[in-house]
Amino acid sequence: MNNTKKMTDYMAVQVLLSKSEREIRENLRAFVNKDVLPEIDGYAQREEFPVHLIKKMANLHCYGSLLPRKYGGQEWSPVAYGLLMYELERGDSALRSFASVQGSLVMYPIFTYGSEEQKQKWLPAMARGEAIGCFGLTEPQHGSNPAGMETRAVKYGTNSWRLNGTKMWITNGSVADVSIIWARTDEGIFGFLVEKETPGFTTTRMRNKWSLRASVTSTLQLQDVIVDESNRLPEATSLKAPLSCLTQARYGIAWGVLGAAEHCYQTALEYAKKREQFGKPIASYQLQQEKLVKMVTELTKGQLLALHLARLKQDGSLTPAQVSLAKMNNVEIALQIARSSRTIMGATGISGACPIMRHANNLESVYTYEGTHDMHTLIVGREITGIGAFF
Repeated sequence: MNNTKKMTDYMAVQVLLSKSEREIRENLRAFVNKDVLPEIDGYAQREEFPVHLIKKMANLHCYGSLLPRKYGGQEWSPVAYGLLMYELERGDSALRSFASVQGSLVMYPIFTYGSEEQKQKWLPAMARGEAIGCFGLTEPQHGSNPAGMETRAVKYGTNSWRLNGTKMWITNGSVADVSIIWARTDEGIFGFLVEKETPGFTTTRMRNKWSLRASVTSTLQLQDVIVDESNRLPEATSLKAPLSCLTQARYGIAWGVLGAAEHCYQTALEYAKKREQFGKPIASYQLQQEKLVKMVTELTKGQLLALHLARLKQDGSLTPAQVSLAKMNNVEIALQIARSSRTIMGATGISGACPIMRHANNLESVYTYEGTHDMHTLIVGREITGIGAFF
């Protein structure tokens, strides 16, 4: 329906990219145009993840690309990683979520908090797409307040741990080869690598979602699951560990949602120029032009914010609150762009042949997950006032 070959770039953001960063973005865009967009709506309608794309995404270095090459990474710049997230989510949030969980929420904590044996066992295989991971933090009664987690790990014998608890809304959960389970212990919050088919560990695929339909979302149950001490992340000893992982993932979201916003904007723009009412294209009417101008303005502001965020990450000065601001802002404007695009499209906008409702529904989840919009607002509020308002 729309021309997706070129990135919407009103303020020439791409002139600020290196040659390699531009090439990475172009390669990913070509992949999304050829392999994702023609078929992703069907997968979303069927509530299926396009598993045949896992290896293709690995070949494009979609997993753990920021990590050192010795562990299967590519040592990409933060900008290149952001562009990866942008293009994947332009296809569908499910693809960006899959890659984000794999890289930021599983490979990153193994690299940062794991033993050398754990790194060697999992990271290269995950980078190749031969092993899939998930991140078990959220619980049925504890989303915005992970400090209240009820999953427990207690010492079992001399060199093992017994885990009991439930994790919910876990992306990749039912297809993961290894799950990072965060659990409360007498010594702090620890992370454990729980492999699939471990006795007492079961997963249940969550169905009947109106959002992220192409993504595998699951509940994880742990009933007297025994894991060896060698499966514990030795450097993760407090809640700061999983929260640091979320900061990495939220950074990717701040980029990714702009890809969904761009796809909606481009679709609406092309439609407005071709759709005629009262004898002329609807793009010639002032109200529709105002909508398009607001969309491209907010998209451009989001791109510049994400790019500056990447520069801060590159020099090591990026703060979690800055990531919160970018995630909060960019998800909100992406959702606004999707909704405004739908009004331009009229009834066509709700059709499965059009990507807008799929993106809009996905963005409703992204608005909430990995820190709700309200919680990120309060994080920034605490940063600028010095007063915490959420406990």
